[in-house]
Amino acid sequence: MSSNLHLLCNIWLNISDKQMIRIRHRKLVFLLPGKNSPSSVSLLPNRTRLCTALLSSSSCHGFWKGSSHFKASLSTRKISASTSSLSFKEQIEAESRVEHVGLLNAVEDKYEGIVIEMKEPMDSTEFIPLLRASIVKWRQQGKKGVWIKLPIGLVGLVEPIVQEGFRYHHAEPDYLMLAYWIPDTPDTLPENASHRVGIGAFVLNKNGEVLVVKERSGGFKGTGVWKLPTGVVGEGEDIPSASIREVKEETGIDAEFMEVLAFRQSHQSFFRKSDLLFICMLRPRSFDIQKQDLELEAAQWMPIEDYVNQPYNKKHQLFKYVAEICKTKAKMDYVGLSAVPVASASNKAAYLYFNNTYFHQDSAKKSHGLLQPVKLFSSSCQPSLVAK
Repeated sequence: MSSNLHLLCNIWLNISDKQMIRIRHRKLVFLLPGKNSPSSVSLLPNRTRLCTALLSSSSCHGFWKGSSHFKASLSTRKISASTSSLSFKEQIEAESRVEHVGLLNAVEDKYEGIVIEMKEPMDSTEFIPLLRASIVKWRQQGKKGVWIKLPIGLVGLVEPIVQEGFRYHHAEPDYLMLAYWIPDTPDTLPENASHRVGIGAFVLNKNGEVLVVKERSGGFKGTGVWKLPTGVVGEGEDIPSASIREVKEETGIDAEFMEVLAFRQSHQSFFRKSDLLFICMLRPRSFDIQKQDLELEAAQWMPIEDYVNQPYNKKHQLFKYVAEICKTKAKMDYVGLSAVPVASASNKAAYLYFNNTYFHQDSAKKSHGLLQPVKLFSSSCQPSLVAK
């Protein structure tokens, strides 16, 4: 048979990472399957993907090492002798640039990854073959991570997806995110959010009194300790906004955020997550307390010295430091971090926290790449928020 005649095949193949196809003398020779690979040929009904296999009677045109569950259909036709010099791998790569039927709808992220957002119901017997074929193509394209966002209504797909090598990444009330690393390299997908963020509110009135609360539940239940109002920062919520909200919710006091006095990091705090607590100073705009009965046993304005000198604060190092910082701030000898609104490189609104005593965002000038210091406040003047 002349070199321009080629064998016509339409065969779906299941090939693991440790298998290859060798083409020689018009025959497909399969090496032994890998330990975890399927041993039988599987069919994908109504999902065809055509690729050209150049088969020579006198030489081996090459082999292809695919990812797990590689699915391809081989077809032959008459083509010119000039293209018969292409390797089988080269033809597969060329074919991968053509739009295929039977691949999952997905979008690419900024980090050479793929995001699949499932919205319509799909049976696992239909979804898994599509997933396998899609991963093969993405491997060819050099993609790295695959994310599957699975709504709670499609929870039946979790087990078969996990069996394909995916792992849990994180869960929200309405979806589960699963992740998979394609390359044969160390997995560098970012872990789920590692920290929970909270605030403690130091609200000081003009009489030198601090707003304190006594909690009904939690670790302080029944201790008699008067503590600063605290709470968790919500998703998409800024620290200044969270501190204002928590004070209002717990005590009914309207307040203005001033600055961050300090922050604490701890680990293994909440379901293995680390914890960041920002101690924020606020200026009260109202003074009549209306405590939240659900969470609080009591709330009051307390002289700063009485708050600092509580036995609990004296006994526990962290609380002692926080109390002393608040006391020092009350005497005007301590400058914290102001929240200055900025735009990120992607033009997203953000806050930059720093001691702005010597820097003014409007009048600061550049000199050899450095900001020139500008004195904003006298030593006896309390710093205020530069931009609100």
